[in-house]
Amino acid sequence: MPQIVPGPANQRAFRDALGRFPTGVAVITAQSEIGPLGITANSFASISLDPPLVMWAPAKFSRRYRAFAEARHFAVHVMAAEQAGLAARFSRSGTAFDGLDWTLNAHDVPLIHGCLARFECETAATHDGGDHRIVLARVTAAEWRDGAPLVFFQGEMGDFAGRE
Repeated sequence: MPQIVPGPANQRAFRDALGRFPTGVAVITAQSEIGPLGITANSFASISLDPPLVMWAPAKFSRRYRAFAEARHFAVHVMAAEQAGLAARFSRSGTAFDGLDWTLNAHDVPLIHGCLARFECETAATHDGGDHRIVLARVTAAEWRDGAPLVFFQGEMGDFAGRE
């Protein structure tokens, strides 16, 4: 196993090492100056049950960064295994709502229906995180359904192989 010192000269190798940790795939939605906006992310994580807190981290180099870093309210949609196409749509375009089953909540946040889980959130704090912004949020509503998750591993999306 190669060992590196993370830094500019080893950025690709560091990214490859991080890619060995499988994550879930989520689509984050918010309202923006141009209307409903979405972005695919794998940086979503639970933080606390009491109070109910989650976090995610938009990349500063994203064209959608400002809208999400400044959003007071947003929703996290956890993708199911069969929703890889939906996740890919929002990785390419923030306005990929055409043909989707979605509505707006009381805070004008786009809510995509049929996801594995959905968390409606209010930003509690943001923190600098290098080339990302860490967004800490209080969950105001949550819902879920049964199903297999969409997983991101070594730069690719796929389904969960199963339990032993």
